Amino acid sequence: MVDFTLTEEQQQLRNLVHKFAQGEISPVAAELDREQRFSQEIVDKYYGIGLLHGTVPEEYGGGGLSSLEECVVAEELAAACGGVASYLIANCLGLTPLLIAGSPELKEELLAKHCAGPNLAAFCLTESEAGSDVASMRSTAKRVGDEYVINGTKQFITNGGVASLYSLFASEQPELRHKGISCFMVPAKTPGVSHGKKEDKMGQRAADTREVVFRDVHVPARYRLGEGLGGFKIAMTTLDASRAAVGAAAVGIARSALEAAVAYAKERKQFGKPIAQQQAIQFMLADMAIKVEAARLLVWRAAWLHDKGVRNSKESAIAKCFAGDTAMQVTVDAVQVLGGYGYMKDYPLEKYMRDAKLHQIYEGTNQIQRLVIAGELMR
Repeated sequence: MVDFTLTEEQQQLRNLVHKFAQGEISPVAAELDREQRFSQEIVDKYYGIGLLHGTVPEEYGGGGLSSLEECVVAEELAAACGGVASYLIANCLGLTPLLIAGSPELKEELLAKHCAGPNLAAFCLTESEAGSDVASMRSTAKRVGDEYVINGTKQFITNGGVASLYSLFASEQPELRHKGISCFMVPAKTPGVSHGKKEDKMGQRAADTREVVFRDVHVPARYRLGEGLGGFKIAMTTLDASRAAVGAAAVGIARSALEAAVAYAKERKQFGKPIAQQQAIQFMLADMAIKVEAARLLVWRAAWLHDKGVRNSKESAIAKCFAGDTAMQVTVDAVQVLGGYGYMKDYPLEKYMRDAKLHQIYEGTNQIQRLVIAGELMR
């Protein structure tokens, strides 16, 4: 039997995050966007309600949330601000490789310490010449005794300049392409780790997005995750696990844009009546609502499959792709409903539209998602 009802505990979780997001994030969202400012204060407060490390098992100091519950959280955060949501969600993304492939001893060593405070993690995969084509990465890792020496530069890293722990992908045997990649956990204070200037982005400007540089960085051999050269599989498994939450954040942005458009349409009068009574506007709002509801259901299904331990590569790609496209289309249409006002920074619609665009790009572009989907169909 299919049941789309949240449990009482899940509804309480949604209410808690909604209250936090609307009380702590929404009032400063425009300011953070305008100033392109990361807020450690929000991180501290989010940690204070016990959700910063939400997907980490309770035994290591996390919240023990399921994938579905993470989606519920992500939607509420992004409904308040896409940029703030991205860096809070990215913390769990950065920890996922360790959760997937770390030894019990390494989890105890790194996770417990990380979760003991308002610390952030970052997922370091993308490079300037290796975005969609991960196998082309130039970062290298060489075994020297009981250590690995890592050299390379990662690009467009969310939390790049504020993270205390990185999950880093580098190649031990570049000639093997994707089969030569490994994944390492690297504390940010390790000598040789630095970062570049904060990227000046179109949207999600509150997030700290930077280049992260690794120059002769020495890490213990035990900080390599998994067995053999399994980094590519760890990366793909991580993305399968995280795409539902990214899709949920896109749903949150789209939902806020729809709500703003509906509220405006009820108040704005033209030709002697509210524009909400104009069929052209009603059809636009209806189509927006259809897309938001469908996107949420796809996201929840992908997360539900992951929670059941079922391989969800196709479903997570569908969810992320559809939700990202939905966020872009709904925010554009919402701007149209508001007309000239939607184009002005006095209203939040133009920010929603700028924030939405990134959901078609990061965590695998939506073109790559379509390749994943097609590949799964051909299996």
